[in-house]
Amino acid sequence: MTTIDSAAEAPAEPSTIERLLATDVEWLTSSDHKKIGRMFIGAGLLGLLATIVVNLVLGLERLDGESATFNANSFTQLLSSQRVGLVFGAALPLTAGLSIAVTPLQLGARALAFPRLAAAGMYLWLGGFILSIVSLADNGGFGGGNSDMVDLFLAAHGLMALGFTAVGISLVTSVLTTRAPGMTMRRVPFFAFSTLVYGIGLVLVMPVLFGVMIYLFVDHRSGAREAFGGNEGIVTWAGWMFTQPTTFLFAIPAVGVFADLLPTTFRKRTPMRGIVFAGLGLVGVAALAAVTQQLRFDVPWRGSQLYIDDVEDFGNKLGDVAPWAFFHLTPIMGAGLLFLMMLFLAKPTKDDDGETVRPKITPAFLFAFFGFGMVLVGMHGAAIEPIVDLGLIGTVFGEASLVYVAYGTALGVMGGIALWAPKLWGKQLPNGPASMLALAGVGGVVLASFPHYIAGFLDQPGGLTFDNGDLQIWNVLVLVGHALFALTVLGFVGLLASTVFGGGDDAIDDPFDGQTIEWATTSPAPASNFVDVPMITSAEPLLDLKSANDGEKGAS
Repeated sequence: MTTIDSAAEAPAEPSTIERLLATDVEWLTSSDHKKIGRMFIGAGLLGLLATIVVNLVLGLERLDGESATFNANSFTQLLSSQRVGLVFGAALPLTAGLSIAVTPLQLGARALAFPRLAAAGMYLWLGGFILSIVSLADNGGFGGGNSDMVDLFLAAHGLMALGFTAVGISLVTSVLTTRAPGMTMRRVPFFAFSTLVYGIGLVLVMPVLFGVMIYLFVDHRSGAREAFGGNEGIVTWAGWMFTQPTTFLFAIPAVGVFADLLPTTFRKRTPMRGIVFAGLGLVGVAALAAVTQQLRFDVPWRGSQLYIDDVEDFGNKLGDVAPWAFFHLTPIMGAGLLFLMMLFLAKPTKDDDGETVRPKITPAFLFAFFGFGMVLVGMHGAAIEPIVDLGLIGTVFGEASLVYVAYGTALGVMGGIALWAPKLWGKQLPNGPASMLALAGVGGVVLASFPHYIAGFLDQPGGLTFDNGDLQIWNVLVLVGHALFALTVLGFVGLLASTVFGGGDDAIDDPFDGQTIEWATTSPAPASNFVDVPMITSAEPLLDLKSANDGEKGAS
């Protein structure tokens, strides 16, 4: 034995592949809500792009209304893919991802409640969505002809329902239990409150969908197909998930981004915060429509008046009109309250020096404002469609309102990404290109939807073929709109990637002169969000801190 020990060998430098695998494992197993949320958002953007491609194929098919390249079964599956993609491929994962990534920061919390439950929810959704794509590709969607693929389609939606139930539980628990000291429910930021309403809606709606899928699966698998109609019964019993007013629920976080940006944009405190809370809650009434299965309204109007034969007929008509008004007009009323609050905050005021306070319009506000507007137009269209005498049921009008809501939601989420990019990536999107993308995006949504509103009044059916040549111009405009929106999404993804990975300028901690507590932490936020748990003393804690610092400087 020697008294001289040999020097320990230095550990080998990990290879590029080993480092890449280690990074992938770290992300895939992470309990950091910011990473879980960003993975959700990334997958949602891919789902959105895939859905736009489906819409482009549908648009190309509709250019010639008298003939079709696809057969009837293929076109049915394309329509199924469109609805599944807009709801489960785009709107839900995008809003869930943004909510998971940002809500704990707004609450002053160090972590998301049950982060691994939220991560499990993401993987359940992703697995279910991939399986649903496989089933749709092999004639297994609504009315599908491949029995095994129909079973797979139903099972896939059951998985996705379980996944979003898990996400809802995590979000609701976070808002209710992880708030920073001093943050009462009256002081919760508007976006965080919108995620509470959204999460409650998911917890209410998704178990209902899961139960329906079980019934449909057993009915179809058993071969009896009498109780629920087999493959043809999917639309009857589960179609409510892919139409209005249920889809209003999935847009609530996008509406919350708009509400959260109002005081920052107009550089004022929000008076009567309860009005904004009420507006967000009223939009959430859409969840009750799904839970109670009050989805198909045939409102019997003649002109502007109900036609009534006798007292019994009056009761029947009232039974039709009352749920229609509650589930369609109540969300519109909630969105209207937010619009009125914007008008109130936009009134010119003067600061302490007597100068007019000018709004600070950012790309995030443009995305959020246009997204909110598109969702609101979709709400109005959904309210008009059930009026029987207008003849809109079964036309492309309903498809247009869904596109308005889903694409509008995507715009709102892009606004949220532009707003909170400094906290998630430590980078700020350049104002000029991002603003141009917001303008292009709203143009794309309008062109992709509004012409079908007109075509619906001209009786274009919701299918592929039609015999009215005058409708072709509207379908050309819709195709252009989907193409423009595809370019917008691609441009946004490219701008985000180039900013984050291309060496863009580092963002400062508070680039937008924010009022809520997430702007008090560093950009990007650390793994635990805050170095010290903040004490909240008002609904605008950061604004109070700035005012106090300004007062100290003035006194000195």
